[in-house]
Amino acid sequence: MTISLGRHLCGNAAIATQQEWLVTNGVGGYGSGTVAGVLTRHYHGLLVAALKPPLERTLLVTKVDETATYLGQSHALYCDRWTDGTLQPEGYLYLESFRLEGTIPIWVYAIADARLEKRVWMEPGANTTYVRYTVSRASAPVELALKVLVNHRHHHHSTQGEGWQMAIADCPQGLCIQAKGNVQPFYLLSETAPAIPAHTWHKGYSLAVETYRGIHPYDDHLHAATFAPTLGQGQSFTLVATTEAEADRSGQSALLRRLAHEQHLTTQGKTAQPDDSPPAWVSQLVLAADQFIVSRPITALEANDSTGARDLEGTPTPLTLGDFAPVASPQDEVNQEIPTASQPADEVAEGADLTPASPGKTVIAGYPWFGDWGRDTMIALPGLTLTTGRPALARLILQTFARYLDQGMLPNAFPENGQVPHYNTVDATLWYFEALRAYHQATADTALIEDLFPQLQEVITWHCKGTRHGIQVDATDGLLSAGEPGVQLTWMDAKVGDWVVTPRIGKPVEVNALWYNALLVMADFAGILGQPVGLFQELASQSRQGFQRFWSDDLGYCYDLLDGPDGADAALRPNQIFAVSLPDAALGEPCLSAEQQRAVVNVVAQRLLTSHGLRSLDPAHPDYRGHYGGDLVQRDGAYHQGTVWSWLIGPFVQAHWQVYQDADLAHSFLDPLIHHLHGGGCLGTISEIFDGDAPMAPRGTFAQAWSVAEVLRVSALLRPLMKE
Repeated sequence: MTISLGRHLCGNAAIATQQEWLVTNGVGGYGSGTVAGVLTRHYHGLLVAALKPPLERTLLVTKVDETATYLGQSHALYCDRWTDGTLQPEGYLYLESFRLEGTIPIWVYAIADARLEKRVWMEPGANTTYVRYTVSRASAPVELALKVLVNHRHHHHSTQGEGWQMAIADCPQGLCIQAKGNVQPFYLLSETAPAIPAHTWHKGYSLAVETYRGIHPYDDHLHAATFAPTLGQGQSFTLVATTEAEADRSGQSALLRRLAHEQHLTTQGKTAQPDDSPPAWVSQLVLAADQFIVSRPITALEANDSTGARDLEGTPTPLTLGDFAPVASPQDEVNQEIPTASQPADEVAEGADLTPASPGKTVIAGYPWFGDWGRDTMIALPGLTLTTGRPALARLILQTFARYLDQGMLPNAFPENGQVPHYNTVDATLWYFEALRAYHQATADTALIEDLFPQLQEVITWHCKGTRHGIQVDATDGLLSAGEPGVQLTWMDAKVGDWVVTPRIGKPVEVNALWYNALLVMADFAGILGQPVGLFQELASQSRQGFQRFWSDDLGYCYDLLDGPDGADAALRPNQIFAVSLPDAALGEPCLSAEQQRAVVNVVAQRLLTSHGLRSLDPAHPDYRGHYGGDLVQRDGAYHQGTVWSWLIGPFVQAHWQVYQDADLAHSFLDPLIHHLHGGGCLGTISEIFDGDAPMAPRGTFAQAWSVAEVLRVSALLRPLMKE
């Protein structure tokens, strides 16, 4: 699939400075920018390297300012916005077209009868970016002056370059740049043209998106080198920006490797699709899915030292229904009575793909600023791996995260410094059960289930007896309660300072749909392995009966929360849709009656559905915010108070189909997000969020893992059932 923009779009500054592109390397590094070449974010750059994969992402090489001299006339092809608001020069006016071939962005500049093409891509597995220029048509030589601007800062930050002197030295076929005395050097290399060193700070780049986000909107970058190749028709020049002194300088061989990598991905993806000729957009999303999959090295500290030393010799306490009566101090009882891991982390995947010395795999939640998150990874896993023909990758991710299970919980996030993961999510572990169920359904890999089963038992034990942050089953109704002041545990997790915007302390509806689903999954796994199933069935039965407490005849839909500090929360939110989309019909009875399921789907469709997903709050609610913008407080205040989340289209479409049994109708709700691939955000992928009010502009991260994953997953589910 090729996504193209013609001159009428490329030559429109308002469009060309908003349409974005993304390239990635599989270890957490990336490059991104706008079609016009204008920097609008802190995160725009040709080489944002993951110096401690998959994190510590550092902007090293920002951009190239290209000037082409042809037939004696010079033409500036780049474009910048400055602090006084001017857009100068206006190189986008030379753009004849822009296209995305796979994940490779291609600019085509027209200068008289000459045509210059520029491609950008990254080397899989390395912090290396290639920028390749090709003269595809010309009646005379084209002289290029390529000014390379660099930096060395965390991708969240900005730079004021006054007084900063970088060390720039010759190296084989290029330059070595040492930004500071104690940081990793990086290189600007070329196979054909010499590098001319420079050292001039360009100050006052104005970043429009950061202005909109209420963040410091100005940046400086250093002109560190100039390359000056002269190209005739059919000739190419490749600039290599890298952290590796021995990186391949050959642009042609590097391009062939990238193309082969993407061809392999699309071929794999087609084999996993339910139809012989999947739509072209599916192949595009298969490539987009790969951009989120990255390596995560595992250390003993990370795997075993989450809250202090772990007891690696213990075994789970056997469960009975009497074991999860309310306790006065759940945390104390957790520490004293329940052993943690039943086997050392290194033995979890014995005989499987993951060994102690090998890197694990994880999922970057979203570009450009998110890292890998437990919840996002588990939600995204089926769509990113199973529907793209990569079950071995799914297995590796599941094994990786099993190493971080602690007190029955998966981590929510991994800090940049590589130290103790953050265990502050109630649902990530429950989504792990669903991801594992989907994996087993797709592969029948019982060996992995057998390896992980003791740890899964521990998870149930911890949840029944109580673990961190008040997470514990209530013996009176079988529902899972969670939360304490100052902590955000559900996916609606915005927090500014001490302000938790949607604390949802109590019994959240989607958490209990997931809890019920996890118990059914455990009963299914126990049966497969010949283990006792009775306890899991009893717990599931009690949970299902208790779930009816969420239903309100007066409201005609489910409460979002039960037993909170203020009682039940009647706010209409999308979370109840999971009570319809979960569990899998083969596992057990749904949480709600058929009539209740239909009512939930209808009220969500009529009051929360938008073209790009579900609103996080009913527009009629007094706390509704239909616009996501402003400073951090304003943005986080709107994040789950009306903002549209595209990933929720997956469970909604699945629930709609389950209720109405019309696959064509259900699949039609995906059409606007498929159109979104062609424009409106980052080309070829799907944005994280959208405004709740029309025109529902894309916001947040411009590429989000679970958004891509859910469109892939639910489309693959429905296409075999469609009539058209």
